Amino acid sequence: MLFFTKCINSSQENVGNHSANFSDFAGSATCLNCHKDIYNSHIETAHFHTSELATEKSIKGSFDSSKNQFVYNNGNMVAMEKRANGLYQVVYVNGEEKKSQRFDMVVGSGAKGQSFVSWVGNNLVQMPITYFTSAAQWSNSPGYPNRIAMNRPISSRCMECHATYAELVSAPGKEPEQFDKVKMIMGVDCEKCHGPAAKHVEFQTAHPTEKLAKFILNPARFTRQQSLDLCALCHGGKLQKKSPSFSFTAGDKLTDYFTSDSTNQLTDNIDVHGNQYGLLKASKCFQKSATLTCVTCHNSHENEQGKNTQFSQRCIGCHNQEHADALICKMTAKIGPAIKDNCIDCHMPEKPSMAISVLLQGDKLATPAKMHTHLIMPYPDETKKVLEFLKKK
Repeated sequence: MLFFTKCINSSQENVGNHSANFSDFAGSATCLNCHKDIYNSHIETAHFHTSELATEKSIKGSFDSSKNQFVYNNGNMVAMEKRANGLYQVVYVNGEEKKSQRFDMVVGSGAKGQSFVSWVGNNLVQMPITYFTSAAQWSNSPGYPNRIAMNRPISSRCMECHATYAELVSAPGKEPEQFDKVKMIMGVDCEKCHGPAAKHVEFQTAHPTEKLAKFILNPARFTRQQSLDLCALCHGGKLQKKSPSFSFTAGDKLTDYFTSDSTNQLTDNIDVHGNQYGLLKASKCFQKSATLTCVTCHNSHENEQGKNTQFSQRCIGCHNQEHADALICKMTAKIGPAIKDNCIDCHMPEKPSMAISVLLQGDKLATPAKMHTHLIMPYPDETKKVLEFLKKK
């Protein structure tokens, strides 16, 4: 990450170019003192919970004896167990315990699922069993073979999208990478988008009457591309690093730090998970607008999952009679007032992810997670489903 000394009311183009250390971060809990409402709202979001310490509360899967096992086709098993010194995934081969790994970190908010991470020395490794929310059961981790595997390392690039900061202790280029267990800020919190805030907190605490916020960034003042780049860091597809992880921070130009292998990629090959930016760029909504960004539709301070009516109102905010250059939905007259409640299922339907799919117990084929596509366009088959549903109401 990078450290800033610009005020939020000044020009925020060309910010950055100062490497940050762990000590430059204040931690999002310090934001509570002055931004209570925003803080309390933000801690309920998927971003905030995209990584956190593993506890019985944060883990969605069950540890009850009737629901805590994943049995592979060869009869070997991993059981999720509570033990005196923590929560574990325990490997049993022919009924005999062979190995155990402790749940140390949860990755994923649980909206679609959760993966789990364990410390092995200073290395982070993905555990073999994942929780898949739509099936409400434990599953084989995405991409894992149909056998027990416990050695997939977690890289700094993984952590860059699932944490605000993680400090490497291994030499550049050495793999698997090693991390400082103490110098890590889990979740995508306030400082991921506003920049490291230790100096801001120090200044504002010493000058409580100062109304001009110092040493902090306000993404609302970013240029369109700065705003898009901030989201594309994690929602822009497969990016190849040109700089160490956590070098990029809010306000930077993404192409200064990454190259993309998805340029000119056909939309059929862009996955709904992880490259929402690529799909959005291919949409006419985006191409015909000079201002549309991710935050036009998403409020990153609030948990808006499943609130289709709320998102639809934002669609209608542009697609209405007052905007002559914006297309009005051709189904408006046929659907009537109900059209205000759900643009999403017709124009951004859920599609299966090619990247995130899990093997459920007893299955031979992986089950994909489904997510709303960000390729905004008419989907006639989906519209038919919506019309049929409305007729039954």
